[in-house]
Amino acid sequence: MSDAAALLDAAAADLLALPPAQFTAARNARAEEVGGTVGRRIAKLRKPTLAAWAVNLLARDGQLGEAVELSQALREAQDDADAAEMTRLGRQRRQLVAALARRAADLAAEAGAPLSATMRDAVEKTVNAAIIDPHAAAMILTGRLVASVDLADDTDPSTAVAGSVPEGAPAAAAPARDDLAQRRARTAAERAVREAERARSDADRALTGAKTREATARERADRVRERLESLRAELARVEKDAAAADAAVDAAEEATTAARETATARGRDLDHARAALEETS
Repeated sequence: MSDAAALLDAAAADLLALPPAQFTAARNARAEEVGGTVGRRIAKLRKPTLAAWAVNLLARDGQLGEAVELSQALREAQDDADAAEMTRLGRQRRQLVAALARRAADLAAEAGAPLSATMRDAVEKTVNAAIIDPHAAAMILTGRLVASVDLADDTDPSTAVAGSVPEGAPAAAAPARDDLAQRRARTAAERAVREAERARSDADRALTGAKTREATARERADRVRERLESLRAELARVEKDAAAADAAVDAAEEATTAARETATARGRDLDHARAALEETS
């Protein structure tokens, strides 16, 4: 890259990180300061959209590195035909895109230019483009966007960049075979760790459930035993009362028999007395 191109890129990166309301005046002042061919090229820099400016802030804030790393992991998972890993990384990508879009909106609000819902959507599409497409990522990470990037459009992302256009992805070229094998081995090992962690988590939940059921069973057994002891004590009292009642019945029967015998004897005495009375008549 020539010194002139480097100077233009540096000026563009500085100017495109300013709030859009300050851009025009700052651009004109920088163009006059630099002068010459580079100054004239600076004077032609386009004012960024709010969405592009917010993404530039995000790039300068260092928040897009994780997005680019995730895009590489997604491509490797796709190369390995790893459906489970693709699903996991796809979910992680959506979460990351949403989080980065919120961060960009926060940065814009802190700089005094809150984003509308439309601009937030444009930011999210631009961040998503950086994750999915290496070429778009190279453009976006320059921090020199003048327009948002949407992969659903046929527009070349390089048209959204001020200054020089980077070639290829921002990261290193495709990994060598040995490096790729190492990455795949690491992916397999990480997958095994996740599966072991899930199995351990399931086992821990099963153990917790078993302990809870055991404690419940023990508590119920204790209550039943207490009830049994209470019933046994009550039975002993009832048996004692029953024995006393039986003894009372026996005594009452004996008294009744004696009273019956006495009544019979008195009846005979009465009969004899009456007979004697009749003889004297």
